[in-house]
Amino acid sequence: MGWLQCCPRGTSGVPFASVVATVLCFSGVALFCGCGHEALAGTERLIETYFSKNYQDYEYLMHVINAFQYVIYGTAAFFFLYGALLLAEGFYTTTAIRHIFGDFKTTIFGKGLTATITGGPVKGRGSRAHQPVHSLERLCHCIGKWLGHPDKFVGVTYAVTLLWILVFACSAVPVYIFFNTWTTCNSIAFPSKTSASISTLCADARMYGVLPWNAFPGRVCGSNLLSICKTSEFQMTFHLFIAAFVGAAATLISLLTFMIAATHNFAVLKVMGRSDSTKF
Repeated sequence: MGWLQCCPRGTSGVPFASVVATVLCFSGVALFCGCGHEALAGTERLIETYFSKNYQDYEYLMHVINAFQYVIYGTAAFFFLYGALLLAEGFYTTTAIRHIFGDFKTTIFGKGLTATITGGPVKGRGSRAHQPVHSLERLCHCIGKWLGHPDKFVGVTYAVTLLWILVFACSAVPVYIFFNTWTTCNSIAFPSKTSASISTLCADARMYGVLPWNAFPGRVCGSNLLSICKTSEFQMTFHLFIAAFVGAAATLISLLTFMIAATHNFAVLKVMGRSDSTKF
């Protein structure tokens, strides 16, 4: 009976939607950043090996790829911090709602996570009051002021979601390009499925804006293209882009889940008249 009574009480303060969204966010971002980084590196090798022999033709593309790889590092760091902050907000606001409805059962994890973000409870005045406040402690107290105010997280998460929809759409572009190339290779491998001549079936990197129109050769046709599609490098890069696309989709779903959960919490606190008194 002890376990049967303890488990419901221990899980009553857990924001399951935020926990699921956090796991989905971290795994999706890890998949997007890791696979996207390696896919961009594989694309660079394919371009310089098969589609252009002049470095000046793809020099700008290399700079763009390197810039995207650095952006990926920043994206991973941002979502790790923001996801942890949203999880802390979920615990904090869920505790407030449970307190309103008379089911106030905080979990040890929720207390520890909230105390870590907020810097812990305020101490009494004493010898500590004269000690200098570190910048990290200032940051924790500043972040702690946001906890218990889901309306702020709704606005920020809404803006992040709009930006991520653009990232999600952009991640579909390389998948589309590689899928078209793979479809062309299948037509070359099985000529009976198409009425066109094999020599006229090509993959032109210039057509997608990857290379300038004066790049040479810029495209690969026929059996040469089929040999490229059979390489492990092409297949690995194609599958990495697909995995990055799936990771972007998972991250988008997690952001929508975060936004729905924060909107629900804000609505409940607002209706119950506790929107301004959730800090306790």
